[in-house]
Amino acid sequence: MVDRLAALLGHFSVSARTFQTGPLCGINELDGSLAYGQLHLLKSGKAEVWHGNARAYCLDGPTLLFYPRPIAHRFVTNQERGAEFVCAHIEFEGGAANPLANALPECVCLPLSQMPDSVPVLTLLFAEAEAANCGRQVMLNRLFEVLLIQLLRQLMESGGAHVGLLAGLAHVQLRRAIVAIHEAPEKNWSVESLAGVAGMSRSVFANQFRDALGETPAGYLQRWRVGLVQKWLKNGQPLRLIAEEAGYSGESALSRAFKSQCGISPKAWLRQQRLGKEQ
Repeated sequence: MVDRLAALLGHFSVSARTFQTGPLCGINELDGSLAYGQLHLLKSGKAEVWHGNARAYCLDGPTLLFYPRPIAHRFVTNQERGAEFVCAHIEFEGGAANPLANALPECVCLPLSQMPDSVPVLTLLFAEAEAANCGRQVMLNRLFEVLLIQLLRQLMESGGAHVGLLAGLAHVQLRRAIVAIHEAPEKNWSVESLAGVAGMSRSVFANQFRDALGETPAGYLQRWRVGLVQKWLKNGQPLRLIAEEAGYSGESALSRAFKSQCGISPKAWLRQQRLGKEQ
């Protein structure tokens, strides 16, 4: 089986930063202003989860609650007994250009009993959260990252996503073409060549790709390439080398593709990013 996450996480890393270990009592709120998602683990107790004026979940016992993107939410627990939580901020490299972050649902809520493969990691994570060992913060961060990869595996295997990248990666044949795009964006991919990788006829491949991912193979290829271009621009790579690595014939071809997707040229986009950081 092809590795569906290796190239994705190789190009766009994911990182965790633990910010809560212990009881939450009363009302505790995250206003969604930070540029991170959150991964919450309820170890014990009960908690209500509210999105604005609507109660979204009633958690009772060990539960995972994952917000891939920033969203305001608050926990309401017993004022005295509270509930035991371990929580981390989650950052997907590339932000809006990261196809994996964009493919995930707004929120994932799972009882930990439905994650049997994660028991060893969860056991170690909860033990580390309670201890005062040296390197505790780094250890917790890494354990959260491992847990997140296990969660991504489970979401792909469950088949719960009907449209989008996760749906495509769950498809036994389409996944081969998607991984090929991720691993070699510089190749001159055509619908025919991608269909060959998938082991499908051109017409069947094109139709099933569009049905599963909600866009054409050419559209997905361009989005993937432009996402990489944005990352490499931020890293300071020259446009000439970026064009070659992303599979464009030259800087002008890259600029046309970039502008058709982002509405502005690569250089103008980079200036906007730098100005945004300074403000």
